[in-house]
Amino acid sequence: MTTTTGPGPDPAAPVAASLVDAARAMAGLGLVSAFGHVSCRLDTGSGRRRTILVTGPVPLATVTTDDLVTVDVDTRTLPAGAPPETWAHLAVYRQADAVAAVARAMPPSSFAVGVDPATRQLPCLHGQAAWLGGAVNVHDHAALLRDPSAAADAAQAFGAAAALVLRGNGALTTGATPAEAVTRMWLLESACRLALDAPDAAIPLTQAEIESWQQAAGPLLQRLWGYLRTAATTDHHPARTRPMA
Repeated sequence: MTTTTGPGPDPAAPVAASLVDAARAMAGLGLVSAFGHVSCRLDTGSGRRRTILVTGPVPLATVTTDDLVTVDVDTRTLPAGAPPETWAHLAVYRQADAVAAVARAMPPSSFAVGVDPATRQLPCLHGQAAWLGGAVNVHDHAALLRDPSAAADAAQAFGAAAALVLRGNGALTTGATPAEAVTRMWLLESACRLALDAPDAAIPLTQAEIESWQQAAGPLLQRLWGYLRTAATTDHHPARTRPMA
């Protein structure tokens, strides 16, 4: 990881530690296999937050701060060590200044949802799914997001939500912190499972119900993250997802 120079503690160190913590939890929860990454904005002192840290192409279960790569949000060329799909992260940051973290994963149930021709939008069927921003779109292009154009198309497909199912290619989620982005990835897996198990006539939440859950989101998302962080390191914990076939 590139760090600042000079006397005193490195201001990027706490951000890097939180990024590694979230990435390892995402692996422990069964949301990634060999593929997946997490990123977050890095305040370089300019106030513009146009730099990010992203996990390198390594198993997230063992990622360390040495595996993090610093990338300029406005770059035209990825630096050495950055995953090719860093373009997806950059596209989201370029489109939404309020987004401070992005998770890219392979939640198992998202694959079945993504290929269902009847599901081009994942409805909000339970209260916690409201923390994904309401209904979640399915991006109907299965190509890898390894170039700026494909990544920009995916970023635009988010709409107002904080999550996006990628047909045949997993999912993306956003958050105010890496922990929140990973928490939303777990919530997306739960929402996908429910959509697959629910009857065709399932009743989605009303907009008023969605808004009531969103108003309570802050402390409840933090509480859920604490639960998931423990679950990620606990064998046979019910919060851990079933592995992909």
